[in-house]
Order: sequence, then C-alpha cells, then structure tokens
Amino acid sequence: MPVAETELQYTDPYELIVAVVLSAQCTDKRVNLTTPALFKRFPDPQSLAAASPEEVFEYIKSISYPNNKAKHLVSMANMLMNDFGGQVPSDEKDLIKLPGVGRKTANVVTSVVFEKAAMAVDTHVFRVSKRLGLVPMNAKTPLAVEIELVKNIPEEELHIAHHWLILHGRYVCTARTPNCDKCELANFCPSYKNPKKWEESKLGK
Repeated sequence: MPVAETELQYTDPYELIVAVVLSAQCTDKRVNLTTPALFKRFPDPQSLAAASPEEVFEYIKSISYPNNKAKHLVSMANMLMNDFGGQVPSDEKDLIKLPGVGRKTANVVTSVVFEKAAMAVDTHVFRVSKRLGLVPMNAKTPLAVEIELVKNIPEEELHIAHHWLILHGRYVCTARTPNCDKCELANFCPSYKNPKKWEESKLGK
C-alpha cells in the first residue's frame, strides 16, 4: 500500500475531528455520506457552537448513536471557541479535553493532520497487530497494543503504519473470514501458521 491514508473525507482539522467523532462504531463510508451536508451547514467551529444538539441531530441521524454524538459535537465546538481560539489543538493532552474525543480520536488527529508519531488503535489495528504477531496475544487493551506498537515501529513510520494496519484489517485481514489466500504477509503471519493459537487467544486460553 504505497498510498496509505485515512478514508474519511475532510479539508481541514475541524472537519477531520468531526468526522472521526462520527466514525466511532460507524463505517467511514457512512460518515462520508453524512458529512457533506453537515459541513455545508456548519462549516467551522463557530457555526457548530451556535447550533443546538437537536439541529445537529437532523444531519447525523443516520450515524450510530446520533443523540450522544450531536451533544458531543456542539460541546466540542464550544470548547474549541472558548479555550482554543476556534482552532483544533495539535497536542494530544488538549485534544482529549474535548467532549467526545478519546485517546484514539486524539491520536488520529495528531497523526493524520499533524503527522506526529502517534498510533491510534481501533478495532482493526487491535485485531491485525495481534494476528500478525506485532504485539503479544495477551495485550488486552488498546493502550497496551498502542504502547507495544509505538515501541517497535520506527517513529518516522508510525503515522503511516496506523493506516497500513487499518486498511489491511478492513480489506484483507477481516474479522470473521480473513483473506489469507490473498495476503502477502501470510508467510510471516503466526496466526496463519497456527490458526488454533489465534482462536484460543480470543477465548482467553
């Protein structure tokens, strides 16, 4: 994958952070179908901060958990205006202060927009990195996986490695039926060589 980048559509840090918040437990495809109208109505943090959650809900109701996300987006926009001058901060600690923004979202923004050495661990990264043997099978939390990946992947490649793992998990190493016959990493993959061990790891054995 010589070109590995987020599949979320955005034009600036504000649009990306909104899209990432919306993408929680939702597909990027669905988010990309939803955000054009949302961004047309609320093109910046100022306009979003002036909205009500009920108004935002109407634009994102096809997204998973639209009520909570609408509240988070309005609160996030207000904090951006009140505490950060209407700009999306580049520091992870500041990003995590924003409503609706957790460690994964903060890492996505710092990695994608600011190309910092951050590793966002979503379900794809969590699954694929364990299957490929990049982290121990007993790494039980996203944070444990993140720490191990950051420790072992060269710093200058972290921001793109995040996309490599996500895209590999989305299109090749899928959750239920991985396409091992099409995978160019199969010969290196411990789960392919020993599928029983992978199955046992999911059961906590």
